[in-house]
Amino acid sequence: MRYRGAGMKSFTFLLLLLEAVVNVQPVQETSLFYPYGLDQKDQKNPKLDDGSSKKLSLAVPFTFYSKQYQTLYVNNNGVISFGSRVNQYTPDPFPLADGRSFVAPYWGDVDNVLGGDVFYRETTDPELLGLITKQINQYFPNIPFTATWAFVATWEHVAYYGSTSNKGNTFQAALTTDTKTSFIILNYKDIQWTTGAASGGDAETGLGGTPAHAGFNSGDETNYYNIPGSRTDAVINITKTSNVNVPGRWVFQVDNFKVTGVPTEMPKVADSNNCWL
Repeated sequence: MRYRGAGMKSFTFLLLLLEAVVNVQPVQETSLFYPYGLDQKDQKNPKLDDGSSKKLSLAVPFTFYSKQYQTLYVNNNGVISFGSRVNQYTPDPFPLADGRSFVAPYWGDVDNVLGGDVFYRETTDPELLGLITKQINQYFPNIPFTATWAFVATWEHVAYYGSTSNKGNTFQAALTTDTKTSFIILNYKDIQWTTGAASGGDAETGLGGTPAHAGFNSGDETNYYNIPGSRTDAVINITKTSNVNVPGRWVFQVDNFKVTGVPTEMPKVADSNNCWL
């Protein structure tokens, strides 16, 4: 009976241990991503290849490269644009000759019909604004800033065009302002593919061809910024890079665009044997 009792205790301990392991929260996701989803009263883009949201009117103007915008579009292909939709699926190098103004968290050929969702919301939630304010003050201690508004767009496990796999990318963009100074925060949780099949990518791996682009295009055909690794195979490692010492997070002041804390080395790319080059 003694051994049986000891065994029951051990079994109970293992059950408790298993429950604790199952309930562990992903540290990176919890700390990196802002809350999103239908329970946050987000809207969701239609399931449409190369689709976008409707034209969204903003409660306050958002200043981007010294120009105020009162409307925007959340485009399925990893772009938040001002003035017009971006249905283009293969990214062009910045600056764009057509003068389109947008931020590209991860511009590539998303197909949310095959998998994933695109969420967005405009918010003045005090808890979220307090968190954003704290983070901006930490990253930019010399810039007085108290967030009064934010717009959060999240691409959750979105598939690529022509995919024959279950790969998906999860990333997020947050626009925020105090009505004078504006910031954009880009968060990258899980990036599994770079390229859709129509952009020369492999249908099984989602790699090759013309890879995704992450950066900012002012619309004046002169001012722009590319996050290191954009439009190269190295963009898949954007979850490991940062300009604010938080892997997977890039933050920029965008009312009068400034680049700070950018790594001097390009992201590394793993070879076929998963060895870093």
